[in-house]
Amino acid sequence: MIASVLPTYNRAPLTFIRGHGSWLETEDGTRYLDLGAGIAVNSLGHANPDLVAALTEQAGKLWHVSNLYHIAQQEKLADLLVEHTFADSVFFTNSGTEAAELAVKMARKYWFDQGDPERVEIITFEGAFHGRSSAAIAAAGSEKMTKGFGPLLPGFTHLKWGDLEALRTALTNRTAAVWVEPVQGEGGIRALPDQCLKGLRALCDETGALLILDEVQCGMGRTGRLFAHEWAGIAPDIMMVAKGIGGGFPLGAVLATERVAACMTVGSHGSTYGGNPLACAVGTRVMEIVTDPAFLAEVSRKSALMRQKLEGLVAAHPDVFEAVRGMGLMLGLKCKCAPVDMVNAAYTQHLLTVPAADNVLRLLPALTISDAEISDAIARLDRAATDLARNVA
Repeated sequence: MIASVLPTYNRAPLTFIRGHGSWLETEDGTRYLDLGAGIAVNSLGHANPDLVAALTEQAGKLWHVSNLYHIAQQEKLADLLVEHTFADSVFFTNSGTEAAELAVKMARKYWFDQGDPERVEIITFEGAFHGRSSAAIAAAGSEKMTKGFGPLLPGFTHLKWGDLEALRTALTNRTAAVWVEPVQGEGGIRALPDQCLKGLRALCDETGALLILDEVQCGMGRTGRLFAHEWAGIAPDIMMVAKGIGGGFPLGAVLATERVAACMTVGSHGSTYGGNPLACAVGTRVMEIVTDPAFLAEVSRKSALMRQKLEGLVAAHPDVFEAVRGMGLMLGLKCKCAPVDMVNAAYTQHLLTVPAADNVLRLLPALTISDAEISDAIARLDRAATDLARNVA
């Protein structure tokens, strides 16, 4: 008999009833150190008091009115995003997947309005993950996500990850946009080098194609800058944001320049819940915290500490690990085993991690993780790797 909850997830045999900071607790009181943060969502930790206060205050006033009316909390958050990014305008969604849908629509509508309705092709890259909607799986193109769900939405060209020469050849007068994650998450914590992002921007400028960046997982301070593309000194035309922007509350957004955003007129897109007062009150507080230069400097400092300790871990367990990948507090351990084996070994040490493609174990802690908790996490990974190597032997 099928479960009452549709069985589309391979869930771990764990149920948590409360969380605080970098820790989760089961009903029997067992505590787990969380290096997954809800897959980079709980950017400021579990039950962050600032976010609880923002949510509680708003919950006592107004939850939902729909986008038939002006929403003050939405406008405040949009103003903050415009102030701190390349963007001139913001559309709020409830998730990264919804943001992906609008990014596709916006890129194609832009060219339609420019009098070039045949310019609909969007170039994406191997290993990409942009969500689970029909457009998002067609954009990624992997058999794992698309098998059984045809016919797929047409108009996507898939290239090898990071291959600028292939991109140069693939760009034509039918190319509407190039769509890429500055740091792939599901694809195995693969960061595009700064020169590649600069090259992407230059090629788009040469051909007129729009540049869409997916910063759903790598944005909102995770790499030590508000958004990962800032390290390369470039700016996109359209950007997807979600996960960390809500600190655990469902919230996403599409950011765009005025030139591109102007194509989306009244009736061209909508969302019943998108930009609701609850989500935007929390998102505003997240932005106020994460945009503080001192906060971002601490992320960079802690990421250097964690990476140093992870390099030592790799050196101590060459039979289990190959290398450390990533930027900031979006790190990965390239494993010599299936990452799920390392995930399970970490469970025995009461440590939570996230598997990814290319045999990579994702480490996505709260940006508020302490130095002591980083040391604790490395010690637990060390014991897990020792146990795993012993069991394999």
